[in-house]
Amino acid sequence: MACARVPLDEQQVTEPGPMGKEHTLPALHPVRKEERCFVPYKSPPEDGSPAEVEEFLEHAKFITEDLEWLLALPHDKFWCQVVFDESLQRCLDSYLHHAPRGLDLSTLPSSPAVADMQRSVHRLVFLTFLRMATHKESKENFITPAVFGEIIYENFLFDIPKILDLCVLFGKGNSQLLHKMIENIFTQQPSYYSDLDETVPTVLQVFDTILDKCGLHCEGATAMEPMKLSAHKQPTAMTMSQQELADLILYLCDSTTTIHAFLDIFPAACSSFHSHGLLSRLTSFYETAVPDLEKAVRKRNFDDKGLQEDLWRRLSHSCRKMVETAHLLLQHTCLQPILEGGEIMLTFAEELLQHFTSFLTEKRFLTDYDEQFPIADDVSLLQQALPVIDETRTSYLLQGVESAWDNVGRRKPQSQIQHKVPSAYQGAAGGAVASSAGFKDPEDRETGGGGESLRGAEAMLEVPQKGNNGAVCPVSGAELESLLSLIRDLLPDLGEGFLLACLQEYNYNSELVINNILEDRLAPNLDKLDRAMPRPVKEELSDVLNVRSNVFDDDEFDVFRRDQVDMSRIWKGRRKGANTREMLNDKQHIEEQRARYQAYETVVDEVIIEPGESAATYDLDDYDDEYDDTYDMNQVGANDLDGDSLLNRRPFTVPLVLRQGNKPEDDEDGVDEEEEETLSNNVNRDQFVQDPALLRERAEARRAAMQQKRGFRPERRSNVVGQAKGQGQTQETTQDRRRKEANKSRVSNHNRRTMADRKRNKGMIPS
Repeated sequence: MACARVPLDEQQVTEPGPMGKEHTLPALHPVRKEERCFVPYKSPPEDGSPAEVEEFLEHAKFITEDLEWLLALPHDKFWCQVVFDESLQRCLDSYLHHAPRGLDLSTLPSSPAVADMQRSVHRLVFLTFLRMATHKESKENFITPAVFGEIIYENFLFDIPKILDLCVLFGKGNSQLLHKMIENIFTQQPSYYSDLDETVPTVLQVFDTILDKCGLHCEGATAMEPMKLSAHKQPTAMTMSQQELADLILYLCDSTTTIHAFLDIFPAACSSFHSHGLLSRLTSFYETAVPDLEKAVRKRNFDDKGLQEDLWRRLSHSCRKMVETAHLLLQHTCLQPILEGGEIMLTFAEELLQHFTSFLTEKRFLTDYDEQFPIADDVSLLQQALPVIDETRTSYLLQGVESAWDNVGRRKPQSQIQHKVPSAYQGAAGGAVASSAGFKDPEDRETGGGGESLRGAEAMLEVPQKGNNGAVCPVSGAELESLLSLIRDLLPDLGEGFLLACLQEYNYNSELVINNILEDRLAPNLDKLDRAMPRPVKEELSDVLNVRSNVFDDDEFDVFRRDQVDMSRIWKGRRKGANTREMLNDKQHIEEQRARYQAYETVVDEVIIEPGESAATYDLDDYDDEYDDTYDMNQVGANDLDGDSLLNRRPFTVPLVLRQGNKPEDDEDGVDEEEEETLSNNVNRDQFVQDPALLRERAEARRAAMQQKRGFRPERRSNVVGQAKGQGQTQETTQDRRRKEANKSRVSNHNRRTMADRKRNKGMIPS
């Protein structure tokens, strides 16, 4: 047995040898490792087919059984297995690589069994890493700190990429445990700080890669590099394929979320990132790439609208994380030293003002940052801590912020216009960061749980969820439902009404609610409530559509009261005009009027009424064409020799377009002949010769009637004189002059040719 109060690295154990003889070995020795094969992790199935679900459950069951066995081992056996079992390291690494993140679609469990199994694996993996990061479990079980640092560093139990993945997967809900865990790793092995400095440039290369893929160039570190000859051939965010755009946004979302989670949990790393220019790189990248990516997601036509919505959520989440990362850098590198006080407070204040001044050129980033973390609050904090700050400089800064809002065409939130009391830094000494609703953060809840310390930390274990949402920024309806769902997953026996009261009491901090419920430290007013209290029923508001009053109610386009609308009468944009030829060829109106005119042709002298029928029927339905002879005795002008009589009725004539082809019509020439015969009969037979002027007038009248009937128009009289010079000429005068010139030249040329032929025939012109 190992000696008490001796570190594990110095302990010696006695093991039986191959020949039955006992021999002494160090407590950490490969021989003491148990032969056990840890299988790699596979992510939950997305489609949820029964075969894949069964395969995942069986595979995950092996992992949970192996990890439970590992965590139950004694201290010395556990470390022998961790240090010398390569299959265990492959299993843990596979989970860090393939475990679903918060915004992955695969985080939505396909079944309750899959969700429970994923939660179990998530919890056991975190507990395994937590025990691996602890060098002292008790007074008897511990490792020398220096040796512990060498073990985890030389055997690659932890490295910077693993720590980044741990922060993303387990940070939400377990930030305190994870902070102690990472802090102990960096404290016992300072070499990780140098590894972090070497890793930061590689992490920042993400932004340059995205800019290069989008065909953009940032004004940061790579601005001085020469442009490649093939750079103009690179696709942009609008021209690249949908899959490439989706991969690019997923890459950006994963990178920004990872950086923010690491700096939020381990603020000591902010100095390393700040020294490598992360702040300037973030602002320039935000101003350059974000508008193009947003335009591509909004304007492009996606085959799958669900993919477009998912990309928009991820891009919005990335923007929020970039702004929060910039705030973390400023808080821990500039504001924190100012709040702590010291001799160099003025230096940090000067640096903070320089950073804010550099933001003035990045209009889009500045407005988004000011919306989430008002710069006016920071300036007010500086003026309170350092009254010697130049007021002219701060006024210029605040005016520049207002100008940026005007340039981007946005308005400040009403909460900032009312100038709230600065609350973003009320917990600065403890590293608290206030959250804001300036961005929509549609982060889906992650599956899995958190972890526990080696002495009862299971009480703090919870499913990762959305961050702190205080009373300064009330949560939206969707976020409230998410918080309730997360708490009920861990505490299903509690009613939603009770949980709503707890969330309201603790400023919608789900982590604090769960912790106080498990430790039975609720406020007195909450402790008196029924823990199974349901959610209060909301009063249903009356439908606005039923009480509205509009001039367009019940018309043919009222979609609120009609199930079907004539879509042929609705068009988008300017209505295309009708074709003129088709409109002229449409003779439908002629056919509609034909029957009406044909009814006037029929003249009936006597209408026979059948027995049993009333004459009133015909009075109402038939047209009465009987001639009214009431005033026939007053024959005014009846005997005048004008060839016309008031007693003679002109027969009704059907319009030409309404005549039927198979029905002959009266010839107009015959009418003229009859009129001439009537006139000749009326002429006095004693007259030997008729008046020639009267004959010419009648002939002219007949000719005019014939021409009008055939559509002939007399030729207009030529007018080449026109108006006086300088007053302009009409179009008719110009055409008449052009016609005269053409005719004159043709006649003159003809005359010249005729005279030339005549002279040639007489021999006057030699041939």
